[in-house]
Amino acid sequence: MNCGTCYYHYVFCGVRDIYQVGDTVSLRFVIGDSDLAAFNGERVHPFYSTFALGRDAEWTCRQFVLNMKEDDEEGIGSFLNIRHKSPAFLGENVTITAQITALEGNRIDCSFRVEINERLIAEGEQGQRILKKSKIDQIIQSIKPA
Repeated sequence: MNCGTCYYHYVFCGVRDIYQVGDTVSLRFVIGDSDLAAFNGERVHPFYSTFALGRDAEWTCRQFVLNMKEDDEEGIGSFLNIRHKSPAFLGENVTITAQITALEGNRIDCSFRVEINERLIAEGEQGQRILKKSKIDQIIQSIKPA
């Protein structure tokens, strides 16, 4: 993940250079009752909700960030795109596989696939930026209402 401007990338950019485009990670989740679509306590349908799917996809993609960031850094989500392909039901085991599609400076973008066995449930993309915690604090202070 060389930003192209730093001779000593790690020293100046801080982000560990341990992954490359194409690397993957997979996690398994069991769909629970709280993962089904509901608003204000009312069940909408008996399927894995977009909200829960997005949360689990982000967590899978975040595994790369957790290994790349330093103690004084944190990952911040920058986008999430989900395309549903097939429903998933309560009690089913889903596997989410994230693949790195871009590494540039402090930016890491992933594509992901959500599957039950060979059945495609959803696919999409997710992005994160790794920032110094002090920079995150500065951003919060600059926009936080007084």
